[in-house]
Amino acid sequence: MRIFISAGEPSGDLHAANLVRSIRSLRPDAEFVGFGGPEMIEAGASLLYPLVELSVMWFTRVLLNIHEFLAIVDQADQYFRDFRPDVVVLIDYPGLHWWIARKAKARGIPVVYYVPPQIWAWAGWRVKKVRRFVDHVLCSLPFEPAWYHARGVPQAKYVGHPYFDELKERVLDETFLADQRAKGGRIVGLLPGSRTQEVTRNVPVMLRAALRLAGSHPGQPIRFAIACLRDKHKATVEAMIVEAGCEKLPIEVHAGRTAELIRLAEVAWAVSGSVGLELLMEALPTVVLYKVNRRDLLIARRFIKTKYISLVNLLADAEVMPEYLTPVDTSKELAGWAARWLDDPTERAKAASALATLRDRVAVPGASDRAAAEIVAVIESEIPSVRGPHVRPTRPVESEARY
Repeated sequence: MRIFISAGEPSGDLHAANLVRSIRSLRPDAEFVGFGGPEMIEAGASLLYPLVELSVMWFTRVLLNIHEFLAIVDQADQYFRDFRPDVVVLIDYPGLHWWIARKAKARGIPVVYYVPPQIWAWAGWRVKKVRRFVDHVLCSLPFEPAWYHARGVPQAKYVGHPYFDELKERVLDETFLADQRAKGGRIVGLLPGSRTQEVTRNVPVMLRAALRLAGSHPGQPIRFAIACLRDKHKATVEAMIVEAGCEKLPIEVHAGRTAELIRLAEVAWAVSGSVGLELLMEALPTVVLYKVNRRDLLIARRFIKTKYISLVNLLADAEVMPEYLTPVDTSKELAGWAARWLDDPTERAKAASALATLRDRVAVPGASDRAAAEIVAVIESEIPSVRGPHVRPTRPVESEARY
């Protein structure tokens, strides 16, 4: 059994790795090849290309990388032609994945989209691509299957969000937690994102908010902790701290400590993204910031169809986390929310309670195992619609891939 998996972002890489483990528990003979990152490698997958390293966002950056994207699509198509996997599994990361799905379907290979992109929020017309190129949609949010069913995609099924599996099994570094707690003070967590572009856009606003909050609370034991995904982001943020004149603040930067810093913080400022589910699990009062330039925001407003940008607010269908998708400086708002929650225990408890109630309703584990069972069933099934009557399957190649 050969499975091609593609994940283009750090969160998708983690979901893919857990999916690999779940599938292997059902089918130890399964072989995994594809695009992704270090988590997939650790889980035993072979990478044709480290796609996670190319993670980009917004329209201009995608155009600047178009030649590399096209080369990756060609690489996938060559692999489909020469080694014909039994199924292609795509995880989030729209744009590139539509092209990979197109190539797979042209060669008669079934396509499963796991943790599908939120096209219902900003690009509803792309459901046409789902109908044409995707055989099964394994949804991560409870309201998604009905949306797909209403638009002619009957093979959409809710399996849950894999992040809840990962968070349930996560083991925190107790030594790090103890060391931080021994320092005292009340921690404000800053989570500027996993992509370089997110870091460079959001950190300056967060640093100005930190200056405002510290200035309005002189003598109070407030500390700031910035969570970075990688050491290169840590170095970038440390330089930005000096540039912003924040080096005298009680501020620390850590790489690979996001989970611990969320556990330690009393309030947080965070980007919109899957990190919101981590914050939800801890019921941590948080302000969501997504700083964009005016051009991108003008374009995005033509497509965004939802009231909220945060996953947490979308799940709640209410603004349980104040959010700002904006090109302007919102440091005053960030500092104001943090001060409100830090100064008034009742307000903080109210915010935390709303998050805890939502968590208890939606944080259902088991998504990776349910998705694995669905994917194995697709491979083992002889249902004609899986292959699709409109494509001509190619002959399998007997030789083994070289990585």
